[in-house]
Amino acid sequence: MLFNQKPKTSMETEIFEQADVLENLLQTHVNDNNYILFDIPADVQKIIIVASGSSYHCARFAADLFGNIAGMEAAAIYSSEFLLKSAVPKDNDFLYVFITQSGETSDTNSALKKAKELGMRTLCITNKKGSTIWEASDFKIDCCAGEEKSIAATKSLTTQMLCCTLLVLKYAAHKGIDISSYINGLKTLPSFIRASYELHPEIKDMAKFLCRYKNIVITADGISYALAKEASLKIKETSYINVYSNILGEFMHGHVAILNNKPAMIHISVNELSYTAIKNLNKIEEDYNPPLCILGCSNDKINTKFNIDINCESEIVKSFCIIVIAQLLALEIATALGRNVDKPHGLHKVVK
Repeated sequence: MLFNQKPKTSMETEIFEQADVLENLLQTHVNDNNYILFDIPADVQKIIIVASGSSYHCARFAADLFGNIAGMEAAAIYSSEFLLKSAVPKDNDFLYVFITQSGETSDTNSALKKAKELGMRTLCITNKKGSTIWEASDFKIDCCAGEEKSIAATKSLTTQMLCCTLLVLKYAAHKGIDISSYINGLKTLPSFIRASYELHPEIKDMAKFLCRYKNIVITADGISYALAKEASLKIKETSYINVYSNILGEFMHGHVAILNNKPAMIHISVNELSYTAIKNLNKIEEDYNPPLCILGCSNDKINTKFNIDINCESEIVKSFCIIVIAQLLALEIATALGRNVDKPHGLHKVVK
């Protein structure tokens, strides 16, 4: 499907709703004076974010933002792993944040119950007012994504990411940090998402190439790693391709040997490639020569089969654009393989 054609599936429809949905979310949660309207506890120093699936990738993204922007210690943990831990971080200055699209994710709800039993303050980010997690949380944020029919999370994920970004900025403002440039940057988000839609023909060409591979490796560094994990999940759950994601630096320590199986490779980079990243990618080309596709920033010193990027100065806004590009890539790979993107075999949505 191209941008000016009518969507054929719920997943397509929901990908292309994101610019409008994110614009509405900003109007709902940020007033005309750039004040973020969330009700949150002010006396918080450390954040623990608990989630599963795509929501966990949002949590990883948010944990990096808390450190980078608000200077706050934050960690993301899978809901199921949190439940298995006999000892978890706890103190009076902690806030536990739980992210779930449906508000009914069983292990996330159980994790919230555990945190409350430990006396921890809780905040949920969900797309379902009145859900179990909504009613159980001390503080709550509505994603305002609207109904999401497709099993693959698209607009529910990007609205979670935006809610988390605003939460980070709210805490940064509490610490006296000027967040006006960040808010002004977020106001350009809908237009950059629409610009990302215009890259659909290039994305489709890349998908036609990648669908020939049974194995794909996705690497990234820093905050881009959360995006790589999400891109990996989107391709897996819609196309059933074996997709492996790793931090590029860590990938070089033994994991790189899987390139002997001749997979395709994708590297995701929100920021300009570092000297080390360029060195590692060139080493990979020299030793294994996989077809390399880059989403985001590339470099003249890197040989790529495809490079799809969008010119955007804001790291945060560009992160959203790359997620949308990855969603479209997953959609087109699955379509080329004849998969039913709305009903992947064996997967079920808890609630819409």
